[in-house]
Amino acid sequence: DGKITQIIEINGPTELGLEGKKYTRISIFMDVLCCHVNRVPYTGIINKIFYKPGKYINAAFDKASEDNERNYLQLKNADGEEVTVVQIAGMIARRIVCDVKEGDAINQGDRFGMIRFGSKVDLYFENYNLLVRKGQNTVAGETLLAIKK
Repeated sequence: DGKITQIIEINGPTELGLEGKKYTRISIFMDVLCCHVNRVPYTGIINKIFYKPGKYINAAFDKASEDNERNYLQLKNADGEEVTVVQIAGMIARRIVCDVKEGDAINQGDRFGMIRFGSKVDLYFENYNLLVRKGQNTVAGETLLAIKK
């Protein structure tokens, strides 16, 4: 659960070598009262996981996506399409839990981890149409964020 704080077109994460490619990024902030369980956005395989240490500024700020401690999960579906999910620790959280590993098969809606208290998740994708807007509240495992073009 959380609130969509940003939807932008942006280069992919440099940590995954995707900086030369444009993606849509949805940022979802979870305050201390939200459920901080993270769910898989679509069925596929965990292609790559990359952890990056960082700061612990307020995760509601846009700069938290680049400055804070974070964990990248690159997912690939049966069609070879990739989506990147980034778990971002916040000022209070300071603890990212990831319960999957590279090569794991995952199903849409499955729990894959959590971030403790006041955190953020970024989702990078291409070739999907948005179904949400900035300021919208989300419900974990229920709110559809985008649909295939």
